[in-house]
Amino acid sequence: MEHDIVFPVRRQSAACHGDEALVMTRVAERVAELRSMYDAPKACAADLLCDRHPGDRVAFRVVDVDLTFRDVTFAELADRSRRVAAALAELGVQPGDRVATVMGKSLDLVVALLGIWRRGAVHVPLFTAFAESTVAARLAASRAKAVVCDAAHRHKVGSGKDQGPAGVQVIIAGTQHGHVQPGDVTMGEWMTAYQPDAGAAASVAVGGHGVLVQLYTSGTTGTPKAVPLPVKGLAALHTYLEYGLDISDDDVYWNAADPGWGYGLFYGIIGPLAAARRNLLLASTFDPELTWEVMARFGVTNFAAAPTVFRALRGCCPPNAHELPLRRLSSAGEPLTADVISWATETLGVPVRDHYGQSEHGMVVVNGWHGDIKRPLKNGSMGCDMPGWRTRVLLTDKDEIAPPLTVGRIAIDVPASALLWFPGYFDASVQTAERYSPDRRWYYTGDTGWRDEDGYLFFTARDDDVIIMAGYRIGPFEVESALVSHPHVAEAAVVGVPDALRGEVIEAFIVLSEGVAPSPALATQLQQHVKQHYAAHAYPRSIHFVPALPKNPSGKLQRSVLRQQRNHGVNGSPYSNPGSEAAVA
Repeated sequence: MEHDIVFPVRRQSAACHGDEALVMTRVAERVAELRSMYDAPKACAADLLCDRHPGDRVAFRVVDVDLTFRDVTFAELADRSRRVAAALAELGVQPGDRVATVMGKSLDLVVALLGIWRRGAVHVPLFTAFAESTVAARLAASRAKAVVCDAAHRHKVGSGKDQGPAGVQVIIAGTQHGHVQPGDVTMGEWMTAYQPDAGAAASVAVGGHGVLVQLYTSGTTGTPKAVPLPVKGLAALHTYLEYGLDISDDDVYWNAADPGWGYGLFYGIIGPLAAARRNLLLASTFDPELTWEVMARFGVTNFAAAPTVFRALRGCCPPNAHELPLRRLSSAGEPLTADVISWATETLGVPVRDHYGQSEHGMVVVNGWHGDIKRPLKNGSMGCDMPGWRTRVLLTDKDEIAPPLTVGRIAIDVPASALLWFPGYFDASVQTAERYSPDRRWYYTGDTGWRDEDGYLFFTARDDDVIIMAGYRIGPFEVESALVSHPHVAEAAVVGVPDALRGEVIEAFIVLSEGVAPSPALATQLQQHVKQHYAAHAYPRSIHFVPALPKNPSGKLQRSVLRQQRNHGVNGSPYSNPGSEAAVA
């Protein structure tokens, strides 16, 4: 299908129309160039992400918690990833096979990913906070043939027999191997046992439609859906780095998001590799004081993170923060509030620009930094369509474009979005069909919002109840599934509620099994249960014990009613202790 190249409309005087036309032409040519590069029949991920770049160019600066660092060049990545590709081949990993990772930010993570892609295999990212049962479910659903994990997370992978008849090969990264089990192999051994010039180390070209990543996205019902990122999707990621973030050759770029999720993986690892833009990788979980130290020590100029990160930074802002050489601040993952923008502008001398996207597409609407698309900020707006994308707000009851200032359904205009890459959910044709209009003209994002007369898009709500906490998209279904697996829980429902720091946090409504009495101790026990059986970050901060859950005549849970009841105090005060974690109603 042929696509028009689409850009945000820039309203200017007639005297500027000539310059505007030149800018539009320049941007259109650049988007077409990127599409041509990444959507080629013989496109090779290893070449596009590594081998074509100058060998002596620094790809990543890996920073430890004590601020010591190591610069890693593309030549080193090429050498190490060839050894990984050769080792994977010997393990029987074939092009198209799935290989998962349960890893923090590190050199080994980047090497593992490039080795997977060099082999023509598909990367399945798993968040390090996931519990063992969640990791096992993802491994089984993806049919992963192997999993690379940090030693600290080895216990979450279980034994090979847990992941199906053929099992799964476990590869341990890093230098600490105290958790190695019989049958495991280590990446360290691979670096000496395999040579980069071995025949099995040769790069496999999978073409523009070949899959790079299988990323799981959260929903409200059923199991998580698998989103395949094809090689041609690199054009969209590269475009965002150039036009959304405006990363220059001279920038010290730092995307602080976790690579276990879309924004950190797409724009902290894959995008920088594609565009040959150095990124910092901090080998640590988020700590606001450490973040300030890293920005000062390394002179960060271009910083991207979730709004939660900026709110936390505001809470411990050093008095000399205005001296930092920051020139670009960007945010994504949840709505950005005006107070954060004002704080950054007044304290750091530069505003935070909000961007909007989804796992299925990456960023599509931006308050872009690049001079060719940069426009004044409007409070509450996510910005305008990024080059290569066209979004529209549709009426709530039919697929017609809503008038300006009218709340409706945010949709992507498929024929007019040259950079759209989403091929459909893996093994989920029904869920894929639900995302599109019958004529495939529109992709329904599941979000609602409105657009003003100048083309700015404003977000209002999510149709599908997905909870966005600190930039992480959390599906209620998985949290509820963990809760009801506790013997004292008969039914459970969770919703997102506003939180000053994280944007949203999870609040649970629990119907207890017969004969079980509510108590603060039980609330704390249920929070720990979610941490252990789903994910450490996704436990409910507050718990209501209720006699019944609201449902429609067909028996479907009505989370919207729970939110309304909560707002009106119908269910009383919850058991909550956000500091350590619990309380009741």
